[in-house]
Amino acid sequence: MRTPRSTYRLQITPEFDLHSAVRVLPYLHDLGVDWVYLSPILQAAAGSSHGYDVVDPSRVDSSRGGPEGLLALSTEARRLGMGVLVDIVPNHMGVATPAENAWWWDVLRLGRSSAYSAAFDIDWEAHGGRVLLPVLGDDGDRPDTALPEPAEHYELVSWRRGDAELNYRRFFTITTLAGVRVEEPWVFTESHREIGRWFAEGLVDGLRVDHPDGLLDPGAYLDDLARLTGGAYVVVEKILEPHETLPTSWATAGTTGYDVLGVIDRVLVDPAGQAPLDALESRLRGGPVSWPDLTHDTRRAVADGPLLAEVRRIARSLVDDVARANSLVEEAAPAPLVEEAAPASSLVEEGAPASSLVEEDAPAPLVPASSLVEEGAPASSLVEEDAPAPLVPAPLVEEGALAPVSKPSEPNELEDAIAEVLANFPVYRSYLPIGREHLDHALAEARSRRPDLAHTLEALAPLLADPTHPAARCFQQTSGMVMAKGVEDCAFYRYSRLTSLNEVGGDPSAYAISVAEFHDAMGHRQRDWPEALTATTTHDTKRSEDARARIAVLAEVPELWEATLDRLLDLAPLPDPGFGALLWQAVIGSWPASRERLHTYAEKAMREAGDHTAWTDPDPAYERAVHAAVDAAFDSAEVRSAVESFVAEIDEAGRSNGLAVKLLALTLPGVPDVYQGSELWDRSLADPDNRRPVDYDDRVALLADGAHPKLRVTSSALRLRRDRPELFTAYVPVLASGPAADHVVAYDRGGAVAVVTRLPLGVARGNGWGETRLDLPGRWREVISGRPVTDLVADVLRDLPVALLVQEDGRS
Repeated sequence: MRTPRSTYRLQITPEFDLHSAVRVLPYLHDLGVDWVYLSPILQAAAGSSHGYDVVDPSRVDSSRGGPEGLLALSTEARRLGMGVLVDIVPNHMGVATPAENAWWWDVLRLGRSSAYSAAFDIDWEAHGGRVLLPVLGDDGDRPDTALPEPAEHYELVSWRRGDAELNYRRFFTITTLAGVRVEEPWVFTESHREIGRWFAEGLVDGLRVDHPDGLLDPGAYLDDLARLTGGAYVVVEKILEPHETLPTSWATAGTTGYDVLGVIDRVLVDPAGQAPLDALESRLRGGPVSWPDLTHDTRRAVADGPLLAEVRRIARSLVDDVARANSLVEEAAPAPLVEEAAPASSLVEEGAPASSLVEEDAPAPLVPASSLVEEGAPASSLVEEDAPAPLVPAPLVEEGALAPVSKPSEPNELEDAIAEVLANFPVYRSYLPIGREHLDHALAEARSRRPDLAHTLEALAPLLADPTHPAARCFQQTSGMVMAKGVEDCAFYRYSRLTSLNEVGGDPSAYAISVAEFHDAMGHRQRDWPEALTATTTHDTKRSEDARARIAVLAEVPELWEATLDRLLDLAPLPDPGFGALLWQAVIGSWPASRERLHTYAEKAMREAGDHTAWTDPDPAYERAVHAAVDAAFDSAEVRSAVESFVAEIDEAGRSNGLAVKLLALTLPGVPDVYQGSELWDRSLADPDNRRPVDYDDRVALLADGAHPKLRVTSSALRLRRDRPELFTAYVPVLASGPAADHVVAYDRGGAVAVVTRLPLGVARGNGWGETRLDLPGRWREVISGRPVTDLVADVLRDLPVALLVQEDGRS
């Protein structure tokens, strides 16, 4: 398997297509990039700016350069000795305009009899075998797009009703992205035929898999993908919560890097700032904020609201099992006393284990499972199994006795219990039997928060833990949706203590880590996932690396930040001062951002927070107040002065942090990814801000000039990683001693030593580095400046707050 030494992510769009990317490749090669990394390039919906709404997986998007563009890019990459990594989207397809998607059109035209009816994850038993299509108006209103006639196999319903009744799986809450069943062998084959061609013809070297948690069985999918690509380099956009690990059985080099992003950010946060920032957050919010309670409530709101249809689908597959369990219990124990209930062994045939209890009259699958498997295909790729119905829940009260479980008086009780378990799930999802402990945790938390649901939760537990049960499968595909919408897209906008920590895959309540903890994490990464991607900015990050680096300085000056924020809230009052803290951190982190950019961010942030206004129910008065505060940053001399004065106080430290983040990302264990444009200072906020066009002509000129500090750091590290890979094969902490030892992070990767400044304002307050030294025997040369250095940190970091060292007699 060919493995990249670094990647550079390009957003391929109709405006910046594959032919445009070809023209950029020489610059990327000069920068030191090993592989070019492309956003999705399969045929997307007309006008799509991102490409994640594929409508035809059989061809490269014509508006993005088509197959000719991919061939031209691959040819130029090969000439330059570069590889090609492509982002693919197996979880869903775009269905906003049905006529663009031949599969979806056929399903709407023919319903269950369509050849593609099994390609989409549709609950055909709901709504009389008709697909519910949400529209912006009322039930029956015609959308502004063509649909098959007559409307025999679909029903047009209001989007508000759709949230509760939709009967096809979506990508999160986006109804125009319909879930695809790639676990079906023929669906995988048809949807990946073009991808297979890329590898057969040597056009592409690796893949990034978008949102694997939406798939029925990500592990089986990755096995299928490995067979298709001949074991090519593959990374997965798997969001890991702190202390969660990626399944080692998966055929992947690792994640796309959000997990390491959080570790990098936290080692650069001053732990002394936690108490004053906590106190400020409590004052602004009217009391202490509990992150677990906040995220429970936001996830529960999502499960009860925009994802209620998914909760109800899980419930539909459970109602009969819960009723059957109670029926069996009642037959086994006609008297109310538990001790008189029939032993579990009496409910099964002689010699059969108790766990083999099944539903005798279970209907057969729509298609026999055996007919769905091509010769040699793994059984794990099946959606339906040939096994009979799910196991009967039989929790034991005492040895040999079945515990009676109460049947919900109506389905709402079951939905309530399912939603509560989802709201307490501690990670994105499980992969049963892997991750069973997360389900157990969620069930225990649900019982604690909702003792009134104890009997229903008891009935649910064995069903949700059964990997073969349809409800468990659907639950696993849904829990990540609830987490993403409830935490990333809501709670992150309601928690403003230090917003540089409000990042994908992160826990904002986890404040800072020590240098020792950082080294321990990186040692494990070198051992377990040395070829996973390392990312610090992506198309999905809430704030770019440089915006976060500047905001992180607030932890070093919490009193100054509090005084500045109070001044801003006094000059430009906001209805919610807690949200005001988040908004002004965005302004500070991105300054000097344009008025348009900040208005766009403010609208997104307050509507995603959803506690005062929302996308579906805007509050004009609240929104006017927020936008007025943004305008004040430009129109009020006092507000602008307060912003610019504070930025001036922290800007140098923010740049030091930014260079530290960059060098760490480029030299740590893993494959460093540079997001487009981030080789220069880039203080972007959430999308669409982080997807703005990049000026490559400017970067070509600056690279030739050699004076830009971030570009110098980036190019020096990328070139060394590409040209001297043998220097990056280990991870050993390099210790510092002396008065400022706590402000150094240094490590040896096997010949290349990275040194970065930590908490730069603290160094300045302590009168510099003094006699602080690194444990570096031998003679060393600093690669970025090209000069020899001693073991004195002041000498090593004389030119920049970061350094990259190699042995003096070594090559660079």
